[in-house]
Order: sequence, then C-alpha cells, then structure tokens
Amino acid sequence: MALPTRAASRPATALSVAALSAAALLLLAGCTAGPGATAPSSTPVPSSSSGADGDDFDDMEATVLDDGRMFAVVTWGSSTCVPQVDTVSANGQTVTVELVDSGDADAVCTADMAQRASIGGLPEGVDPTKEITLQVTYGDVTDDVDLDGDASFTGAPGSSTEYTSSAGWFDDGSLVLLTWGSSGCLPIVEGIEGSGTSGTVTFADDDRACTMDMAPRATIIAFGDDQVEDDDFTLNLVGGGLDGTVQVRG
Repeated sequence: MALPTRAASRPATALSVAALSAAALLLLAGCTAGPGATAPSSTPVPSSSSGADGDDFDDMEATVLDDGRMFAVVTWGSSTCVPQVDTVSANGQTVTVELVDSGDADAVCTADMAQRASIGGLPEGVDPTKEITLQVTYGDVTDDVDLDGDASFTGAPGSSTEYTSSAGWFDDGSLVLLTWGSSGCLPIVEGIEGSGTSGTVTFADDDRACTMDMAPRATIIAFGDDQVEDDDFTLNLVGGGLDGTVQVRG
C-alpha cells in the first residue's frame, strides 16, 4: 500500500495509539505509501476556538512529512470527523488536493471546533526540496497553502516509506506528528511539555485490541505561545511503543 505531507503548537488533549505486536510489524514490513489512495487515520488537537474567529475556521495549514514523501493538511471542524484526502494531482510544484468527509452514514460528529490533520502522498515528480503550493478544496472552501522547500529531504514522492516517525510545523508552536501503526488504535497523548529547542510528548501505554494493519497516523501537538523555537527543534516521544526522537521540519 503506497501513500506519501509546515507547523508549530498549543496544549493538546488526549488523542489516540497503537500497540502493534511484533507479528503485525513483520506481517506488514513490505508495505509502501503512495498518493491519496488509502484513507490514513488522524488525531485532532482538541477544541480551542479561543484564538480563531469565524473567518479563521476556513483557513487551512499544511506541512510536509515522511522525509518529503507525504503531506498533512490541517482544517477546522469536528474533532471526531476528520476529512480524508480523496484525490491528489500535480502540475509541476502545484499540487491539487481534494478533501472529503468519510462518507460513513453512521458517523456521529461532535459539535466542537478543533484542528484536524489529513494525510496524503505527494505525487511523483514533485520536488520537496523546492517550494510547493497546495491548492486544497474541502466542500465549498478552497485555500492555497505555500510550503517552503527543505534541502534536507531525501525521500522522493512515490517511493517506499521507511516507516519512521516524522514531524513538521504548520503554525507557531504547532506541529503535525506522523507515526505508523494500527489504524484502529491511534496514539493517545498523556502529556506535552517543551521549552526552547526541545519538547517531550508522552503517550499512553494501551492494551486495546488493534487492527493488524500498518497505517500513517497524524497527531497534532501544540505548545504554548512563544514556548518553543521552531528552528532545530527536537521532539522526544515517550511511551505508547513510540519511544524515540524526531527532528521537526518546516
């Protein structure tokens, strides 16, 4: 399965994690990720309309993830109904993205207003080391998001992922964290702290029964205003089977 994703933060609440067994990892070790096809899982940052007015809720943000193979688009809406990337196409460095609702007739959406991240794969031929313009349509709303290129990206859109965690800033102090694991067990954030050029996210250790797939999961991490610095920022992941460090890009 192939799928190929800017950012900064404010306090987030519980999100969602995967406790993947070693068997599941071995089973899916050959998977790849490619543009738009599969609906990835995403965890929203819990509601906080304090800093945004009605016009801001139509604004979209984005960031590049997975070493230049993928992107995440951040929208406002119900925290329990995250839009999915439906179609992705490119004309040079301009990438056209359509977001759609899940289409689940049984889905019940909460009436909160939260930021959610939707993941898709950059089309082959797009150069993540150069500036990219995402032209995003979601229902009646269309917005353009300009993303700076990053010369340190070494992944080519359309190539196989290495299944490593990655992260990118999409706003001052707010970032999207990409992890890999069961689509049925999204990471659950227990705590966030940060200062200067480093921060730590602690995830819950969970014994839930999880689906045996290997999917990209997006988690929005938000630090306080002026709490952290975007440049050369290191994010430490603790617990939930996600232990490690991630250099935040963007």
